[in-house]
Amino acid sequence: MTRKTPENELDLIRDDEFESKSGTDIMEAPSGDDQDPNKRPKKKQYHRHTQHQIQELESFFKECPHPDDKQRKDLGKRLGLEPLQVKFWFQNKRTQMKSQHERHENTQLRNENEKLRAENIRYKEALTTATCPNCGGPATIGEMSFDEQHLRIENARLREEIDRISGIAAKYVGKPMLNYPQLPSLGPPTRSPLDHGITAANLGHQLGEMFTTSTSAGDLLRSISGPTDADKPIIIELAVAAMEELIRLAQTGEPLWIQSSENNPHEVLLNEEEYARTFPRGIGPKSLGFKSEASRESAVVIMNYVNLVEILMDVNQWTNFFTGIVSKATILEVLSTGVAGNYNGALQVMTAEFQVPTPLVPTRENYFVRYCKQHADGAWAVVDVSLDNLRSTSVSRCRRRPSGCIIQELPNGYSKVTWIEHVEVDDRAVHSIYRPLVDSGLAFGAKRWVATLERICERLASVMASNIPTGDVITSPEGRKSMLKLAERMVMSFCAGVGASTAHTWTTLSGSGADDVRVMTRKSIDDPGRPPGIVLSAATSFWLPVPTKRIFDFLRDENSRNEASKFTNFSCLWDILSNGGLVQEMAHIANGRDSGNGVSLLRVNSGNSTQNNMLILQESCLDSTGCYVIYAPVDIAAMNVVLSGGDPDYVALLPSGFAILPDGSSNASSAENTNVAGGSLLTVAFQILVDSVPTAKLSLGSVATVNSLIKCTVERIKAAIQGENA
Repeated sequence: MTRKTPENELDLIRDDEFESKSGTDIMEAPSGDDQDPNKRPKKKQYHRHTQHQIQELESFFKECPHPDDKQRKDLGKRLGLEPLQVKFWFQNKRTQMKSQHERHENTQLRNENEKLRAENIRYKEALTTATCPNCGGPATIGEMSFDEQHLRIENARLREEIDRISGIAAKYVGKPMLNYPQLPSLGPPTRSPLDHGITAANLGHQLGEMFTTSTSAGDLLRSISGPTDADKPIIIELAVAAMEELIRLAQTGEPLWIQSSENNPHEVLLNEEEYARTFPRGIGPKSLGFKSEASRESAVVIMNYVNLVEILMDVNQWTNFFTGIVSKATILEVLSTGVAGNYNGALQVMTAEFQVPTPLVPTRENYFVRYCKQHADGAWAVVDVSLDNLRSTSVSRCRRRPSGCIIQELPNGYSKVTWIEHVEVDDRAVHSIYRPLVDSGLAFGAKRWVATLERICERLASVMASNIPTGDVITSPEGRKSMLKLAERMVMSFCAGVGASTAHTWTTLSGSGADDVRVMTRKSIDDPGRPPGIVLSAATSFWLPVPTKRIFDFLRDENSRNEASKFTNFSCLWDILSNGGLVQEMAHIANGRDSGNGVSLLRVNSGNSTQNNMLILQESCLDSTGCYVIYAPVDIAAMNVVLSGGDPDYVALLPSGFAILPDGSSNASSAENTNVAGGSLLTVAFQILVDSVPTAKLSLGSVATVNSLIKCTVERIKAAIQGENA
C-alpha cells in the first residue's frame, strides 16, 4: 500500500501527525501464482462509497473524529464496509480538515498583512510630515533623532508580529514563519461617559451663611482631550517600552528589588539607583518635589485569566471592580482593539482618579496609555504609563511609571497575578495622620490592589455559587443574587461619596483638626437608585489606638448598637436607625473566606409603627489593607421585590458607614491582624436627604443637626471601644 500526498502538503504536516490512505482505494496484492515479472500488476479497484455511507460517516465524524477499533468495526458492519476502509476514510477526512484549516489561516494572514502594510505606509507618511511645534523642524523624542524613533517603533511592531505568527505556525508545522509587522489599527475616537454607581454632581446651593458648594476648578482630567495624530507614534513607543519594563520588574529580583526588613521577607523595595541604571530612558527624570513609590505583590485569585483581562480592559468594569480605589475613569481614545477577537495588542488612552476612603487624602489623577499583550508562555500583561509629557498645559501631581499586572493561567479557573505599582507623586497635601499609611504603600500600593482583587473575586464566586442552601427569608438563588447586587451598589455609592474626588467639594464646618466634620451637597433628580432631593453628605476621620480588626468586629455586630449605650447616653447617627429598638439579623450571606465578609439584612423591632416598616441592609468586608461596614435603610416592600429575584437597581439607597484602615505603623501593617499593637484610622460617613430639589437654600438647622449627629457618633464609638478595652 502506498501513500500519495502532494509534495507541498508534506511541508505542512508533521511526521507524527501524517495521515493518509484513502478508504476507497484498495489494491489487491498479487498471489504466488501471479508473481510473473513479465506480467503487469493489476490496477487498483476503486470502491466508491454510496451517498448513504458518506452521510453516515460524516455524521459519525462530527461526534467522534478518532474512532477506536471497536467503533470502526461496528460502523463498517452497519454500512457494509471493511474496518480498514473505515479507518482510511477517517484518516483522509482528518487530513482534509487540517489542510482546509491551514489554507484558511494562510488566507487570513495574507489579508491581515496587506492591511498592516497599508497602515505602515500611512504611519511613514505621518512621521515624515511631523514637525516640532516650537521650532518647526523635524519632531524628535528627547535625544533620539527622527529616523531612530521611527526605526524603534517599526522594530517593536515587527517583534510582536513575529512572536504572534510564529506561535500560530508552530502549532501546525513546528517552525517559525516570518511576515509583515503588526501595527495597531486606528479607529475613530471612542469617548466613554463616566460610569459610576451614583451621580456626584455639585449643586451650587448656598448653605446659609456658612459655606457654598461649587464645581471643582482644579479638576485636571476635565481639560484633557484625546491624543493628536502626531502624538500617536510616541504613545505606541512608550507603551512598548513600558511593557518590556513591566515584565522585567515582575521577573527580576536583587539587586533591582531588595528586601525591606528581616521580619517580612516577602515585602520588597525598589532600588532607585539600580532602576535608573537598568531603565535609563523611560518617561524622563523625576520632577522636583516628587517622591517615588514602588511596590510589588503576588497572589492566586479565584478567576479565569480571560475574565481578568476583560475587567482590566473594560473601563466600566474596572471602575466598579476597584470601586474603593478608582473614583472615576474614562477612555479618551482607543488606538487598537486587539487582534483575533481578543485584547492582545489593545491600546487605550485613558484618564483615571485614584482615592483613599477619606476626605483627608487628595486623589491622584493620571493621564496614561493602557496596553495589553499576550506573551509566548501563556501569560497576559496589562501595563499603564503616564502621558503627561505630551501635555503642554496643567501640571499633574502624580505620574505613573510602568505599572500594571501579569496574569498567569492556573488549573481549575484560578490565576496567578503579579502586580507592580510605580508612581512619582507630590503628596505634601496628605494629612499628617494619614501620611504613614500612604508611605507604607497600603493606601495606593500593589498590596492594596491585590488585596482588593482577592476579596472581590471571592465575592463574585459567592454570587455565582448555585449550591448554597436557601433560608426562610432568602428562598431562591435569584433572590440571593439580587440581594448581593443591591449590596454591591450600596458599597459603590458609599465609596463614591466618601473620598476627596475632584468631582466633590468638601467644606469644613469648624476648625482645622483631623476629626472635624466635612460636608458637601449633591442633587438627586431622576435617579431610580436614590430618593429625589438634596442629599447632604458628611464625613470625619480620626485615629483610634485599637487594632483595625477589633474595630471592624465591633461595628459590624448588630448587638453593638445596644452595647454602645452602656458607655454613653447620647443619641447619635449610629443607632438613630434603630431608634432605641432591638436590631435583629433576619438573613446573612457569606461572601468570602473571612467570617467578617458578608451581607446582612437587619430588622428593627421598635414600638414605633413607622420604624417597623424599615429594614437595614448591611455589608461588611475585610482584607489585609482595610475594611468597611456599610449600611442603608431599605423599604420593606422594595426589599420583598429584591428577595423574590426582582431588579435591585430601582431600590432607593442612601448608604452610610465606616471605612477602617491601619494607621501605617510598623506594628499594624495588616488590617487582618489583631494580635499586634497598633492604631486604626476610622472614617465615619453618612448621607441624609435634607430638602426637596427646588429649594435653593439649606437651613442652618440642618447643618447643625448633621454636625451634632456625626460628632455624637464619634463620641459614642470612642467611648464604647474604650469601655470594651477596659
